[in-house]
Amino acid sequence: MQRWLAPVLDAHGRGGELTVRIVDEDESRALNHAYRGRDKPTNVLSFPCELPPGLPPEAAEILGDLVLCAPVVAQEAREQGKPEADHWAHMVVHGALHLLGYDHEEPAQAERMEAEERRLLAALGVPDPYLER
Repeated sequence: MQRWLAPVLDAHGRGGELTVRIVDEDESRALNHAYRGRDKPTNVLSFPCELPPGLPPEAAEILGDLVLCAPVVAQEAREQGKPEADHWAHMVVHGALHLLGYDHEEPAQAERMEAEERRLLAALGVPDPYLER
């Protein structure tokens, strides 16, 4: 995880702390339903830290939480015909970019985020995750 996260944080001039939690489908489904209104498990959820005002400056180093669903990541890797480790790297990079403010709801946002994912993953030796296999 640290190997996949370090380039993301370094590239954006960020240090910081984040929690990575690996969950099963039931927990992923419950979190996805509670926070996104979607009643199904998902590969990765990102929860950026929203600190209340008045905390010491070092508190700003807390980036948030990533929740990865192991069965979904494994299934997607099989379906997409890619090594599971490569897909894990992609999901970690993708989630970390969300913690740093990236999004993909609008086409221009998606283009920017996917370009950054490609760049960071290439530096890790991971092929373009958006190429059809």
